Amino acid sequence: MQKKKITSQFRMPAEFEKHEATILAWPHNPNDWPGKFSPINWVYTEIVKNIVKHERVRLIVKSVDHEKRIKSMLNKAHVDISQIDFLQFDTDRSWMRDSSPSFVKDEKGNVKGVHFLFNGWAKYDNWKKDVFLPEFLTQTINKKLIAAKYKNRHVVLEGGSIDVNGKGTLVTTEECLMDDKIQVRNPGFSKTDYSEVFKKYLGISNVIWLNKGITGDDTHGHVDDLCRFVNPNTLLIVKEDNPKDDNYYNLNENIEILQDIKLENGKKPEIITLPMPSALWFDKMRLPASYANFYITNGSVLVPTFNDGNDRKALGIISEFFPTRKVIGIHATDLVWGLGTLHCLAHEEPA
Repeated sequence: MQKKKITSQFRMPAEFEKHEATILAWPHNPNDWPGKFSPINWVYTEIVKNIVKHERVRLIVKSVDHEKRIKSMLNKAHVDISQIDFLQFDTDRSWMRDSSPSFVKDEKGNVKGVHFLFNGWAKYDNWKKDVFLPEFLTQTINKKLIAAKYKNRHVVLEGGSIDVNGKGTLVTTEECLMDDKIQVRNPGFSKTDYSEVFKKYLGISNVIWLNKGITGDDTHGHVDDLCRFVNPNTLLIVKEDNPKDDNYYNLNENIEILQDIKLENGKKPEIITLPMPSALWFDKMRLPASYANFYITNGSVLVPTFNDGNDRKALGIISEFFPTRKVIGIHATDLVWGLGTLHCLAHEEPA
């Protein structure tokens, strides 16, 4: 019997396309930033302040009292709260990149949400509230939500594990999606299975498989710390120049992989390398500090910085690809204690 060909009526826009809003959730779990939870509130204030200058923010808050405290902080920092929609919903955590729905456009240009299952990166137990977030968000913004199912299973996928160019190409890592022993998202899935899922729900015709992500990433290989599209034809990928660093071999291997790949149109992409900051540690744990975890808004690009000699170099490289957007460094030395930074915390809602 001939296998039924899977087609798609959807297209996943790239992050650099126009947004309707940015989705954020104000942090309320001190365990995500052990010993540094207090300054995180002010880092968030800075993030929101820089986003509302260019687009609306849908800000998820835990309760009425939580909202009052947040508004007080935002007002002290002279943040324009008229650009913020405060949405009360009790989440487990604040990592909107992974627990929010993936947004796509149908053939008429209507925005819809795709509900991939979030299960705490197949590692943590506190995700039972977050699993209801896609339904809450899409109902709130009046968008249809489509469950991503394949072979009678609800597919597990985090937004940080993929990046797209908006034209049909997606980049991901084998470490995150293909490992069959550590943090297994979809047991038994092959690359063909993932390609079919990406095609059906995201409109992807071309998948780039890199190998391993950066050292210290407790998601086990998310691509948004590693390699990002900055336009339909250009990928920025982090590179480690120190042969003694744990990232050296894996990152250089990924750069070699990119030398042989092509885009959906058959052309080779432009490959630009970003430096890595020096290693940051918490206790005996390497933290996932990376300049690739930037977030693109309608009028700016927010880039994590780490009081490092490579901060300015990374900002300069990223600036070259966003001449009409202001590239802003956000101090993330405290933020990365939560094992993620700017891109991990934000999720774009396409216009």
